[in-house]
Amino acid sequence: MDKMHIEKDTVQETLVIPLYGRKLCTERFPSLFQDPKAVELIDRLDYDYDALSAKTSKIAQEFGALEVAMRQTDLAFEVRDYLSTHPNAAVVNLGCGLDQTGENCDNGTCKIYNVDFPDIIEIRDQLVEKNDRTFTVAADLNDLAWFDRIDASDGAVFFAAGVFYYFKKEDIQRLFTAMAKRFPGGRLAFDAAGTRAVKIMFKTMVKDAGITSITEYFSVDDLQRDVASWMIDGKVSSRGYMLGYNDLKDPSVPGLFRLLAKVADGFMKMCIVRIDFNG
Repeated sequence: MDKMHIEKDTVQETLVIPLYGRKLCTERFPSLFQDPKAVELIDRLDYDYDALSAKTSKIAQEFGALEVAMRQTDLAFEVRDYLSTHPNAAVVNLGCGLDQTGENCDNGTCKIYNVDFPDIIEIRDQLVEKNDRTFTVAADLNDLAWFDRIDASDGAVFFAAGVFYYFKKEDIQRLFTAMAKRFPGGRLAFDAAGTRAVKIMFKTMVKDAGITSITEYFSVDDLQRDVASWMIDGKVSSRGYMLGYNDLKDPSVPGLFRLLAKVADGFMKMCIVRIDFNG
């Protein structure tokens, strides 16, 4: 099978970076995270991964891989928890890129939707196989017409990994409140971080990815003030991003990384936010 060539400084490259991170997670922390589909996709792409690896130190790269592992396993936990009581629900990956967390949570009866911009979905459709319960939705999340594509008759669980940092606060409020009204009884889970962490992210990872058009970002320093105070149609809660779902006492995790994880959840206020829509 011919490999898909990935050009530098393109939308395609922005898809490769998190995909490569999930591959590293699988290889470096196999007892904490497994994403064989990411490994398979990496092998199907023609891209200079050595150049990507050279951008960061080994420690930074490995801890970054651990962060990705925790984020995806945290979100997968929330999806599977919802499916345990709503087995036929819609599982909706917002800003999916090439991520297959929804597919990895497939219980055999749920419906899986992957939502992203049209140019991203075009690439995904070329690389990722679908079955009769898996759908792609080409849409801008801020254009709420995509709601009509989701069959939430048996419930719906939405999740977003590394997506909402790039949204304006007013757009977040509009989207979340509209989702709560349209999908009562549903759930939304996403990763968030405090202002310090988000500023660092934009100065490093976003800059390295060649993204220069982002001038505003969404951060959560105080859950009550920044989300719960206006999310009146849902119950808002949070858990630590790095240590909220796993104590990281696995032998594969160095002691330094466990210390950095405490800093991430504490000083940097990294967390997984869960909103259970009233219904």
